[in-house]
Amino acid sequence: MRYGQIVIGPAGSGKSTYCSAMQRHAANDRRTVDVVNLDPAAEHFDYEPLFDIRDLITVDDAMEDKELKYGPNGGLVFCMEFLTENLPWLEEQLGDVDNDYIIFDCPGQLELYTHMTIMRDLIKCLQNLNFHLCVVFIIDSQFIVDPSKFLSGTMAALTAMINLELPHVNILGKMDLLSKTARKQLDKYLEPDPLELLMDEEEDEYSNLTQTLGKVIDDYSLVRFLPLNMKDEESIADVKMTIDNIIQYGEEEDVRTRDFDEPEEEENEP
Repeated sequence: MRYGQIVIGPAGSGKSTYCSAMQRHAANDRRTVDVVNLDPAAEHFDYEPLFDIRDLITVDDAMEDKELKYGPNGGLVFCMEFLTENLPWLEEQLGDVDNDYIIFDCPGQLELYTHMTIMRDLIKCLQNLNFHLCVVFIIDSQFIVDPSKFLSGTMAALTAMINLELPHVNILGKMDLLSKTARKQLDKYLEPDPLELLMDEEEDEYSNLTQTLGKVIDDYSLVRFLPLNMKDEESIADVKMTIDNIIQYGEEEDVRTRDFDEPEEEENEP
């Protein structure tokens, strides 16, 4: 059995920072967690990737092609489609190592997860390689200062859950950047009641739409968030333990037993 996390979320939400923190935390526990960069538009990250999609194709390749003439978004989608058309390359890079643990750092283009089939095809390939997978959806915790933006992020998470059909962990990242006032409001966002969040919102031309979306989220009651503070090792450990339980990491390890010598029978006294 193999294990993996599919890390997704809007651009700038802290996905690469999350991947680096998870890898570092595992190393401190003397566990090996590898990270794969699947973002063809990535410029830099703090981890050393197991392999990098940019060795296969980059978004600049698609944008600079005189026939394709893609912009940044179209180029990124083209790169991910190119990856799914070259899955043998991916399989070769991943190898066949039993019990390995890999985090896949994915692009920040939400349509890849909300209504396109590209990521589903990739997930199916990984499952065929015997991976137990979990999706980690990260949004910037600074969204909580605006209930409407928070609902937007929640709807994106819900849509990705439905589209990707995998166990799903939603994370509020960048907790260390929140103001003291915002931190005091945190509890109501971890298990949000969308209709209550919108009660204090000023009415505008989009109010009816926002209220309706809030009701959809409330009716499904599927989206919950875990807070993640990158400066707090205990916070990182809590998130890692939650994900490990979901993907059943370590449950198939053999139980270590100790052999004992059979007790010698006492000689009968004459």
